[in-house]
Amino acid sequence: MRFNLLITICPTDKHKEIVDAAKAAGATGATLLSARGTGIHEASTFFGLTLDKPQEAVIMLVEHHQCPKIMQAIYDAGDMIKPGKGICFSLPVESVMGLESQLSVLKKEAEEYI
Repeated sequence: MRFNLLITICPTDKHKEIVDAAKAAGATGATLLSARGTGIHEASTFFGLTLDKPQEAVIMLVEHHQCPKIMQAIYDAGDMIKPGKGICFSLPVESVMGLESQLSVLKKEAEEYI
């Protein structure tokens, strides 16, 4: 089995929709981390204090062949065509340990793909 690490940075108020869409598209779980960042457009300031919107980093390990479908579901659910709505990208994963509880589901989905 080949895996990709799927990372999504999104506004905090969109993480539930993104995780639900990813699971509906085939993801088996997600890890959420609070995040802050900077982009091409800086956050607004108020009396010298930077006001940045809270963000979430949604991290998922997904089967390689399902990655495009899951990414599209995340993109659509997060309305990422609009500026400031987030970013989603994937990285190849060389090795994985600790997925025993999900292997039966992943193997079944991989067999259906073939």
